[in-house]
Amino acid sequence: MGLRKFVRLFVASPMTTWSSNEDFTISDEEVEYYKKRVKGVGLVITGCTHVTANGIGFTHEFAGYDDTFLPSLKKLADAAKSGGAPAILQMFHAGNKAIPGLIPDGEVVSSSTVSSGPIVLLENENFPKELSENEILEIIKAFGETTKRAIEAGFDGVEIHGAHGFLLQNFISPFFNNRNDKWGGSLENRLRFSLEILREVKKIVSKYADRPFLIGYRISPEEFPQQTYGLPDTFVLMDKLIEEKIDYLHFSLLDAVNQKPIDSAFSKEPISVVLNNYVNSRVPVLVAGGVTTPAMANQVVDYGVSMVAIGRTLIVNPDWVELTQNGEEDKITSILKLATVQEKKIPLKLMAIFEKIEGWVQVEA
Repeated sequence: MGLRKFVRLFVASPMTTWSSNEDFTISDEEVEYYKKRVKGVGLVITGCTHVTANGIGFTHEFAGYDDTFLPSLKKLADAAKSGGAPAILQMFHAGNKAIPGLIPDGEVVSSSTVSSGPIVLLENENFPKELSENEILEIIKAFGETTKRAIEAGFDGVEIHGAHGFLLQNFISPFFNNRNDKWGGSLENRLRFSLEILREVKKIVSKYADRPFLIGYRISPEEFPQQTYGLPDTFVLMDKLIEEKIDYLHFSLLDAVNQKPIDSAFSKEPISVVLNNYVNSRVPVLVAGGVTTPAMANQVVDYGVSMVAIGRTLIVNPDWVELTQNGEEDKITSILKLATVQEKKIPLKLMAIFEKIEGWVQVEA
């Protein structure tokens, strides 16, 4: 099924809200948050859900790893689809960025036993246990099982989160993956985990989906700060994902408009252009990264990409798409006024995160 037939131009970017209930089910606050932001967008991608109990990467992150969470996922699907756009459930495993205090036995796992380095909102680095072959296969299966729940919950697709230094990227990275079995070493081996997850998800969709059901994949195209791989390896991953009939590729960037490849000798063009040109219309391309104004969105569209994801600006401006379509760009703001928090349905737990991550969202009295 073609994604182009499915969506309009703007996408509600996957944003963690840190706002689930204590039992990792969707809270009423999250439901209201989504309902407030889905009008006018062409596609809604939820924040990430962990596919195994030891894959949680954020406090108060809604779970999808067990059938007991199915009512919660249905509640989220209904909210995400309430604006009329299709809704995609983003799935992940946090890998070496998981939160020890929230996982069984506090045992963080990854491709190899290599320190995670600093983690946002965590005081200490993680020193993960290397996954065994059987554990790798169990996680692959878990992505499939969560996909089945997404189908049953009423979602229109799933997105495999292979970005932001989480488990899939732990395997791709020569820095974090020093295995000498079929899951490490050569690029082909380091990509195996991601591709086997995609194949498992495809198998489940083929078996259980009774309607068109999308599969997307989110990519951080360059490794930062380790820089042990970059665009040449990512191009190989992209080719293989496209060969496996992925429905769309979602590139997560710092700056979708201006960011250049780390290796300036590779290209002097913005990385959005480089990635889109490499895809060459084989599948739809979705780009996220600091787009806050209609002018910025138009610039990214001019690069030729299929869709533009808007994230933080949608927190502050829930009606961003409507304002843009109505030519009321002057009403779009980058400042969150405390007096508007309740009206904009921003969960209190998310507001607490804004206080901890200085500068992420500008808040004023």
